[in-house]
Amino acid sequence: MQNCFAYMPLNTYPEAAPDAAVLASARFAASLGCGLHVSTFAVDIPPVASPLGGFLINIDGMAQAAEARSKAECDRLKALIEGTTKSRPETQVVNHRLVLGAALDAATTEARYFDLALLPWAADTLSAQDMAQSLVFESGVPVILVPPTTTTGRVDHIAIAWDESRVAARALGDVLRILPAGGKVTVLTVKDEKALRSTGIAQTLAAALTLRGFNARAVETTLDRRTIAATLQDSALNEGAQLMAMGGFGHSRLRDFILGGATKGVFGDLRLPVLLAH
Repeated sequence: MQNCFAYMPLNTYPEAAPDAAVLASARFAASLGCGLHVSTFAVDIPPVASPLGGFLINIDGMAQAAEARSKAECDRLKALIEGTTKSRPETQVVNHRLVLGAALDAATTEARYFDLALLPWAADTLSAQDMAQSLVFESGVPVILVPPTTTTGRVDHIAIAWDESRVAARALGDVLRILPAGGKVTVLTVKDEKALRSTGIAQTLAAALTLRGFNARAVETTLDRRTIAATLQDSALNEGAQLMAMGGFGHSRLRDFILGGATKGVFGDLRLPVLLAH
């Protein structure tokens, strides 16, 4: 992807994403051939009037402590990323301090100035879930969830979860822009997950991509008592894909798919980067 610049927002309140996921995301930007702009967000908590403030609970003191931890985490993450990417001048790290609740809107707006967003993924981290939901639904740019186990290297093989829907077509267009010339595409369909409008859709898309010069292959699979996400990930990894793309199937469907159930979302065990389009 020529002249690509990726955006990585890091919210530090109530907690930040794990360092391993942050570093994996920074390395994945390099794997995509993208420059990287990182925005960290520290929280500013307005004073809260409370009859308990001076007695049972020191609310002001707790707020100040939370602000200090958040700011220190921003400074630490900035140093961590700059130390890891010091050989890459196209990496920028900017710290922000925003009032409580403003980070998601700020990150969503800022993401629109870049080609794609990279989100360090931790299924048990509330700030990561909230950021994913906001950017996927509202930013209008491709969003890639990057698990801490992501390996580095050139991304030249992608998998697309295909069901002929509008959002799947959006995901396909987004991910093809990332794929270098001569790259490979694996088209995945799960035959028994839901009723498809026609048969052989993976083969049809693979043939269309082949006509466009891509090295494409169709793979049909079944759930076999697995979740849909486990099935897709198993197939993508078995085929050797380094990135999987999929559409969001609509607001409520996507929330259940990725973010549902706090720590028990379908992507609670994310094993490769996943590009999401909505």
